[in-house]
Amino acid sequence: MLPDTPCIDLNAACTAAALAAGPYAALPPARRAAWLRALADALLGARDTLVPLADAETRLGTARLNGELDRTAFQLRGFATQLEQDAAHPVQDDAAIPGAPPLGRPRLTRVAVPLGPVAVFAASNFPFAFSVLGGDTASALAAGCPVVVKAHPGHPGLSQAVFSLARQCAAELGLPPGVLQLVQGAGTEVGVALVRHPAIAAVAFTGSLRGGHALWQEANARPRPIPFYGELGSLNPVVALPAALQAQGPALAAALAASLTLGCGQFCTRPGLLLVRPDDASQAFVRQLAEHLAAAAPHPMLHAGIRAGFNARVARLHGHAAVKTLVAAPAGGDAPGAHLFATDAARFIADATLRDEVFGPSCLVVTVNDLDDTLAVLAAVQGSLTVTLWGADDDTPEHRRLITAAQQLAGRVLFSGVPTGVAVTGAQQHGGPWPSSTHAASTSVGYAALDRFLRPVALQDAPAWLIDARGQA
Repeated sequence: MLPDTPCIDLNAACTAAALAAGPYAALPPARRAAWLRALADALLGARDTLVPLADAETRLGTARLNGELDRTAFQLRGFATQLEQDAAHPVQDDAAIPGAPPLGRPRLTRVAVPLGPVAVFAASNFPFAFSVLGGDTASALAAGCPVVVKAHPGHPGLSQAVFSLARQCAAELGLPPGVLQLVQGAGTEVGVALVRHPAIAAVAFTGSLRGGHALWQEANARPRPIPFYGELGSLNPVVALPAALQAQGPALAAALAASLTLGCGQFCTRPGLLLVRPDDASQAFVRQLAEHLAAAAPHPMLHAGIRAGFNARVARLHGHAAVKTLVAAPAGGDAPGAHLFATDAARFIADATLRDEVFGPSCLVVTVNDLDDTLAVLAAVQGSLTVTLWGADDDTPEHRRLITAAQQLAGRVLFSGVPTGVAVTGAQQHGGPWPSSTHAASTSVGYAALDRFLRPVALQDAPAWLIDARGQA
């Protein structure tokens, strides 16, 4: 681990970003696109060095890390394409109409301007895709904002290596030196100081509810509050209706078990809550799920702190009077075993501790008697990144009520498949109501993510040269 970054280094990083903000915002989209493509090429070119380094620090496995590196390069190139297609800075132009309002109006041109330097907090569980050159950085750079990355202390060597590649790319392209900065540090002081720094105009955070909430408060306590886009955690309920389980119960049980244990359950979209009915097919599905989880062999967790938190939360569930343990697979050395618990709707709704996220390979099964029970359980969850609805394909009044409830609860509603695996595309929504994220209307994955770092401005009766320049900038 690296020691806390001295405040003087953090101040230098933020000051450099502030100096770069104006020149970088003024760059044509083609130059920003070239920068993003160069970063993608640099990552791919350094694969043989970066992946082993990432594996040594995170123990996520080279297969997973190679795929994540590819995803990171893909999203950098995707944002470059958005810039090249003029999708990143939309211009809406309303011609003047003679006369007084409401029939008449001046010429109004709505444009989008970059916010300024963005602080990006890297995540522990995605050392490429949500780290130094991850989605938050890519979207902020595409929007025209310099970035100051707070590296995650779980992979400091990898963070420095990726940052060094990015600095070399910036120098080769003649970009302002402050366009991308990195600060390191294992303590909370660095993160707090970064959010408080007056040069920072917005924050993107991926991490725990506790840490994100504290930094969100800091962002709002500033003399001039700034946007804080935090992804904080999620239960990601799966509603498994009897018809789906009767038709394909064994296959769905295998898929859900694989999703639960993917990455040792260290995904923000891990399905941590399963709602089933008391019928025979549903209970058979739970038994099949239990068998898969008992046989699973998760890999070691990212670091001792995550493992300690996981152990404490599953121990609390094992000792809970309202909870039945279905699976408590033994740990395999440094790797935890998978866990499966069960309770009923009334107990789940009555006890808020049962709604705490367990970050790791664990799931709570809640038996619901009917649709009303299901809706009440979903309402108790409050906010989630995803809700999965298996068997709600037919157009019925019950399914319409269930879908409405799911849309109110989550940013992404699935009707097939599992919630792990988040596509990087224009229609993606990775963000939901509190406590899953701090801004339910924004996304941290997909090309709409850059909207977080743009502010609309209406230009009234602007000179022609400025309108032309905005159309090209």
